[in-house]
Amino acid sequence: MIKHIVMWNMSGETEEDRRKAAEFLRSRFEELRGEVPGLLHLEVGFDHSRVDYACDVVLYSEFESQEALDAYGTHPAHLRVKWELGQTRIARFQVDYTL
Repeated sequence: MIKHIVMWNMSGETEEDRRKAAEFLRSRFEELRGEVPGLLHLEVGFDHSRVDYACDVVLYSEFESQEALDAYGTHPAHLRVKWELGQTRIARFQVDYTL
């Protein structure tokens, strides 16, 4: 199993703008459940620590194999989500790992 974690900072002039962008991101990614072969688990969370070095949003997902994760990167549903999100994200960090 591969764990795929992505963290973003959201664009927006106000905290409310960033919250709306984060909610939009969550709604788009949650639609991927059941659409992407090999995607076993997906959850999206929002930071509540409010420390200056924290990211706004985290995506935690699990894939059955490296091949499934690789296929996810080019899957039409995932590409649609990336396109829909456009410039709502201003920074992105990623970690993929196995246990």
